[in-house]
Amino acid sequence: MQELEKEFHIKCVKGDVGKYVILVGDPGRCEAIADLFDDAKHVSYNREYNIYTGYLEGVKVSVCSTGIGGPSTAIAVEELVHIGADTFIRCGTCGGIDLDVKSGDVVVATGAIRYEHTSMEYAPIEFPAVADYEIVNALKKASEEVGKKTHVGVVQCKDSFYGQHSPDTMPVAAELLDKWEAWKRLGVKASEMESAALFVIASARGCRAGSCFHVIWNQEREKAGLDQDMSEDTSPAIKVAVEGLRKLIEMDK
Repeated sequence: MQELEKEFHIKCVKGDVGKYVILVGDPGRCEAIADLFDDAKHVSYNREYNIYTGYLEGVKVSVCSTGIGGPSTAIAVEELVHIGADTFIRCGTCGGIDLDVKSGDVVVATGAIRYEHTSMEYAPIEFPAVADYEIVNALKKASEEVGKKTHVGVVQCKDSFYGQHSPDTMPVAAELLDKWEAWKRLGVKASEMESAALFVIASARGCRAGSCFHVIWNQEREKAGLDQDMSEDTSPAIKVAVEGLRKLIEMDK
């Protein structure tokens, strides 16, 4: 592409964002995170990319929304890296798979199943999508301090939301159902849509990345007749991400 004054999608330049960035899917969630920063300012809003920058522990930090899925996440990360970011924490929502994972819990990803395509354009499928261990530890500690039941392990990433929730309606139903059964038997904690791409891109670009999630629902618990209440309050997971980032900044110092 020709040289542009600002990054093509996120409409930012060097200096607009910090090296530490929290990534969320929903643009509407950015302000809630920015409210936990010091001296936060709105930087830009274009398409699904809403960006605020402020400070934690005196260090410049940012929050950027990515929309849903790997492709839009990849665009955000590539352009953020281009203007100086190198540490990413995704704060999102997920659906539980393991029966122990309940609505309202927090999941911290150690790695992600690459059942999506974006990461394939960065690395062969044999390359693992793995979170940075320092970020994993920081998020686990932050979640426990916030008082949330915390699950640490592998998550599954996909491109089709309804491929998960309505697999029987798909022409490839047999493959989807067989794969889902494998994830269950392997003890996968939850399903979401962005971390596999994020982790592989971070490896490709020499960055650090990790993820934490608020559990909205667990379809396997529902299928088993186990108790649960749908939980859409993401504020505890937001606090986990911000406090995890704070711990990481303190450790880096």
